Amino acid sequence: MEQKKKALGKGLEELFSSEVLDFDTFESNIMETATEDEIREIPVGEIRPNPYQPRKTFNEEALNELAESIKNYGVFQPIIVKKAIKGYDLIAGERRLRASKIANLPTIPAIVKDFTDDQMREISLLENIQRENLTAIELAWAYKGIIDNLDIRQEDLAQKIGKSRSHITNTLGLLNLPEDVQKMILNGEISMGHARVLSKMEDDKEVENLADKIVKESMSVHDLEEISKSEEIKKRIPITRREKPSESKYMEVENELRETLGTKVKVDNKKINIYFDSINDLNRILEIMGIEIK
Repeated sequence: MEQKKKALGKGLEELFSSEVLDFDTFESNIMETATEDEIREIPVGEIRPNPYQPRKTFNEEALNELAESIKNYGVFQPIIVKKAIKGYDLIAGERRLRASKIANLPTIPAIVKDFTDDQMREISLLENIQRENLTAIELAWAYKGIIDNLDIRQEDLAQKIGKSRSHITNTLGLLNLPEDVQKMILNGEISMGHARVLSKMEDDKEVENLADKIVKESMSVHDLEEISKSEEIKKRIPITRREKPSESKYMEVENELRETLGTKVKVDNKKINIYFDSINDLNRILEIMGIEIK
């Protein structure tokens, strides 16, 4: 672990060894410290997409809106790239690059940094976790990538990104689902709420059958949870870990809500605070709670 930290370089070492991961602060530091030689207008066609990008699907409507904005106002914030043997490799800013291509821009402002392949992977994973609305499966890949690359525990990652450990565990559990079901989640046919319930079931065939019913019959998360309670459906053995001591007198309530909602929850002074980090995450929580916003 210590050896890996040394390999990260000054900026990245501060980023990944800090208590909380913050991509915005990291990117701001890159921009503020960039020299004139590092900021360039680079031909769009010379930039190769980041091979470590966890996102596999991009919202075309959102990209077109961004492209229209770029046509009118230009690229507001430079992307980050590294020099490759031929052209450049993208490190951060894939949506800006894709939108610039749609807008037919010949060049794009970019900051050229000398990062290693490992650093490229780590930066891309962090940008996507904190900036992009990933599908549940893409998020699981991103979490696994950071845990594997940084050699940290699930609870360490949970603390760094402000999530509950159960959220990390539940999300990683999606990678145990059958491949066809993972594709349904990736394509947005099955929500995170549905996927979380399916991932607790042991029989892959049963999971596949229920996944098909979710898509064909528009089954709600609540109905799926009721089905999953049946004694006929075998469950994966849950891994229980002792929570850290809490001063809150509502600790049991907080723990139960964290487990159910898969996010940080604070109960105090007659208030319940539920944390989320993106619109997709908020929609996931509302769906679990059975709340429909029209």
